Amino acid sequence: MTKSSPESPIEKFLNIISTLWTAPFHEIGRKIISSFRFAGSLSSLSFQVIKACTSRPFYFKLILNQILAIGIESILLVAVTALATGSVMALQFGYGLGKFGGKLYVPQIVALAILREMGPVFTSLLVAGRIGSGIASEVGSMKVTQQIDAIRALGTSPIKRIVVPRILASLIALPILTLFADYIGLLGAMIVCTKELGISPEYFITKAILHLKMYDLLTGMAKTTVFAFFISLSACWKGLNTEGGTQGVGNSTTWAVVTSSIFIMISDFFLTKIFILTVYPK
Repeated sequence: MTKSSPESPIEKFLNIISTLWTAPFHEIGRKIISSFRFAGSLSSLSFQVIKACTSRPFYFKLILNQILAIGIESILLVAVTALATGSVMALQFGYGLGKFGGKLYVPQIVALAILREMGPVFTSLLVAGRIGSGIASEVGSMKVTQQIDAIRALGTSPIKRIVVPRILASLIALPILTLFADYIGLLGAMIVCTKELGISPEYFITKAILHLKMYDLLTGMAKTTVFAFFISLSACWKGLNTEGGTQGVGNSTTWAVVTSSIFIMISDFFLTKIFILTVYPK
């Protein structure tokens, strides 16, 4: 056998440079492939959910339990956030527009901002932080403890018992929470306008009702429905694909919150663009 000649210092240096040069491209390629796999897997889960929603059996009790967990237990958090958001917006717009003599335009500006954007987006982000992480950790724990395999062994579909109730509950509870947040946000804005800006409650209500249209409310609710689907679907997907024991459950929780928030912000831009082009009057 012939011994291979040792690498010269120049060859070692060139190998190191080559590795450093190609490593970023390998990482970028790996990320791109991983993104396509994620998109395909998420789309596959979406089709499975749609198919499961149209076939028996229907677990209405599980859906009701999830509605209570998502909706009722989130009311206080949504109320506090909406009240603070409406109050801060009224305060900022009031003192900002007051410099240009536009203080009387605060009611309609704040009302439009809350119904179209702030209510749906802030409520969805809160639910993504609370419910998205909860779904990912719960489903992930079931995955690593082999409870999902046990459900399959009993002849029951994990999609119908685990995923579908959580998605349907999110689609029902989140729009209702958004409607509640809109009301609380407008209430907080009215209180600030009355106490800090010298605008009477009657004037605030009159201007808000005069300038708000039904499509302002409906487009905000439509956004919330899309957000709810993304939050619950991505959290369930990550939970079903959790690996690595308890550490994997923790990673899935973090991933679900971050990914849901990114979905909300990106889809909000495109939905707003669509509504501006098709719904909002010129």
